[in-house]
Amino acid sequence: MVQELTLKHFILKQRVVNLYRQAVRACRTIPDLQTRKETLTWIRSEFDRNRHLHDTDLIEDKLSAGHRELRRSLPGMRFT
Repeated sequence: MVQELTLKHFILKQRVVNLYRQAVRACRTIPDLQTRKETLTWIRSEFDRNRHLHDTDLIEDKLSAGHRELRRSLPGMRFT
């Protein structure tokens, strides 16, 4: 059975991609190379772990949680 994608799915996908880009850019400010690599690995694993989601409400909840977690983990960075 093929999941039917709606306009909301495409909008949420773009928001997820934007959050990922912001997170990767924010990691550039981490001075310690090893910590930066570990943080990037953690970010990548979180996005990969949630790649299978199709429920738009759940995706929106995960996006909100992702914003909060990145603000907490990388203080001083602005995530829109």
